Amino acid sequence: MRFSRNATGTLFVGGAMALTLTALAYPGMLGLDKVSTAQDRVIANTQWGPLTEQDRDFVVKVRAAGLWEYPVGQIGLQKGGSKSVITASQHLIDGHAALDTTCRKIAPMLNITLPNVASPQQQGFVNTLKSDTGKQFDTDFANILRMTHGSIFNAIAKIRSTTKNSLIRALADQANDTVLDHMTVMEKTGLVDFDQTLFQQTTPPKLPNSDLTPPAPAPGQPEVVLTPPPTATSTPVDISGIVGGGAPAAGASPNPGPTGG
Repeated sequence: MRFSRNATGTLFVGGAMALTLTALAYPGMLGLDKVSTAQDRVIANTQWGPLTEQDRDFVVKVRAAGLWEYPVGQIGLQKGGSKSVITASQHLIDGHAALDTTCRKIAPMLNITLPNVASPQQQGFVNTLKSDTGKQFDTDFANILRMTHGSIFNAIAKIRSTTKNSLIRALADQANDTVLDHMTVMEKTGLVDFDQTLFQQTTPPKLPNSDLTPPAPAPGQPEVVLTPPPTATSTPVDISGIVGGGAPAAGASPNPGPTGG
């Protein structure tokens, strides 16, 4: 298999995503490598419940995942050499379009600014798959994506079981269903090397922080939108049904608390 530990080290558990905020500080490094007290620190008090650093980081991680897996799904539709890889590609596009819609709905409600491009590490995954051909593409596709989805799966469970914010819980529910579906369709390709993939999944990447961090969006840059496919079956979270209040009126503040980084 072509991918190495340095190139495809654990994406979400060992790695981290950066986040730009207007009212909340821009941390240089996000992720689960911070001490738990920092990740549990409440950075805003909202009408949907307190927002912690790990809650905020989770929204960014979900958004960043879609920014590279959605285009990989499009590549897979063109280059996939088997019906199972084509099916998996369709699931990537469908699931991440719906997750992206939810992220873009709740981010302004929680005063979170989302990245517009994936991290250099994630872009490296895309470049690898762009350069692959034939059977090598199918093999790398199944193994890279099974590894990355497996990495975030445990992180989703942690967020879902600990967050006090109803919007984050709703996103975690949707992400759990989507990631489990994507892991399953990768496994159904019959191409996953579980020994190597699980090793990659549980081994922190030997990469600089800058490679694990998506760049901040440029001021005034239009927000990237992942368009649902015409045959979409996945649906975003119904925000109107979230306990704790609906979206604040235009110009209203989500009542941010401390803004220190």
